Amino acid sequence: MSEHFLVTGGNRLEGEVLVGGAKNSVLKLMAAALLAEGTTVVTNCPDILDVPLMADVLRGLGCEVELEDSEVRITTPAEPKYHADFDAVKQFRASVCVLGPLVARCRRAVVALPGGDAIGSRPLDMHQSGLRLLGARSEIEHGCVVAEADDLHGANIRLVFPSVGATENILMAAVLARGETVIDNAAREPEIVDLCNMLNEMGAKVSGGGSSTLTIQGVRKLEPTTHRVIGDRIVAATWGVAASITRGDVRVRGVNHKHLGLVLDKLRTAGAEVTPEVDGFRVIQRERPKAVNFATLPYPGFPTDLQPMAIGLAAVAEGTSMITENVFESRFRFVEEMIRLGADARTDGHHAVIRGVPVLSSAPVWSSDIRAGAGLVLAGLVADGTTEVHDIFHIDRGYPRFVENLRGLGGVIERVGTE
Repeated sequence: MSEHFLVTGGNRLEGEVLVGGAKNSVLKLMAAALLAEGTTVVTNCPDILDVPLMADVLRGLGCEVELEDSEVRITTPAEPKYHADFDAVKQFRASVCVLGPLVARCRRAVVALPGGDAIGSRPLDMHQSGLRLLGARSEIEHGCVVAEADDLHGANIRLVFPSVGATENILMAAVLARGETVIDNAAREPEIVDLCNMLNEMGAKVSGGGSSTLTIQGVRKLEPTTHRVIGDRIVAATWGVAASITRGDVRVRGVNHKHLGLVLDKLRTAGAEVTPEVDGFRVIQRERPKAVNFATLPYPGFPTDLQPMAIGLAAVAEGTSMITENVFESRFRFVEEMIRLGADARTDGHHAVIRGVPVLSSAPVWSSDIRAGAGLVLAGLVADGTTEVHDIFHIDRGYPRFVENLRGLGGVIERVGTE
C-alpha cells in the first residue's frame, strides 16, 4: 500500500501555523548524544519520519531511546557499539552524522554509506579528510565508511566547500580530541550554531559558531544535557512561500525570522508584505507575485532546500525568473514535474528560466525528494482541478503534520492510499 496526495487548487491560504524543531538540526543533536555517557534529552523535536529512523540507528549502537510527543530521551552506554550497518542508516542522509561522535568516543566507526534524497552527488571526501587530519585512518570498504584512530589530536582544517555535514562530523570528533582544532571555511547555518550550543552545554569548548571559523579546545569528557531544537527555517519559509503563491495571508510562528533574512527579502521583491514578529513572521500577498531571480548558495545565501518552492512561485509570477542552482546539480529534476503542471520552464546546466503563467494545470506528479514534494503541493494549490502528488513519503520525512497544517490554512488536500 502506497499513499499520495490529492491537492485541489484555487484557495487562498489564511491563518496561523506553528513550526516545530528543525529537521536539519534535530538529527545531528541526537547523534551528539553519543558523545556523553548517560541520558541526554532533546526537546521541540519535529514529528517526522527521520526522527524514529535516527532513533533506530542509535538503538543499533547500544543506546536506549524513548520518543514521546516532541521529546527524545537518549541514554548512551559507557561503551557504545561502533558498527552502524543496518537498514535505517541507508534510508536517510543524516545518518552519516554518527561518524564523528563514534570516532571520538570509540576511536573506531563503521557506518554504512547513507541514502536520502536524490538531489545530486554528496561525497564523504571532506568528512574523511577532516578525520584524517585529526589523526584517524579512514577508507570506504564494502559499502561502509570505516574510520579508526589510536589517538585524536587537534589540527588546522580548511574545508574546500562549507559543507554542513563535514563541518558537523569534524566538529563532533574534535570536541574530544587532544589540543586545539580550527575549522576554516566552516558551514555557518543556524543548525551548526544549534549544535555548537548543545556541545557547549555538554562541556565542550567551541567558539565561532555562525562564523566561517570554528575553534575547538578538546576536552576529556562530556556530560549529558537537555537541549531545545531551534525552529525549522525551511518549513517556515515553505509556509511563507505558500502564502505568496496563493495570494494569501499567513502568520508563521516558532522560528527566528533572522534565520530567513534573504528569503523574506525575496518575498518582498515578489510583492508580498512581510512583517517580522517576535517568534516568527507574517506574509501577505495581495496581487499576483512578481518575477524574482534566485541563486542558491550556502548560508546566509538562499537555501538550496527552498529552490523547488522558488520555482513554484516563479511558475505563476508575472514576468520571467531565472533560478540558479549552485549546490546540488540534480535538483532540477523537479522542473520536469513542474512542466507536467503546465509551467513554462527550461533548464540549461545549473540555470532554469521560468516564464510565469496565470494558473497551472492539474496533473499526476512524483516527488523526488522532501523539498520537491512540498514544492509540488504548493504548485497544486494554484493549479486548476485536482493534482495527484505521488511518493509523498519524502514529504513525511521533513514536514510534520503537513496535511493538518495545510488544511488549517484553508488548503484542500487529502491523503489517499493506493495499491
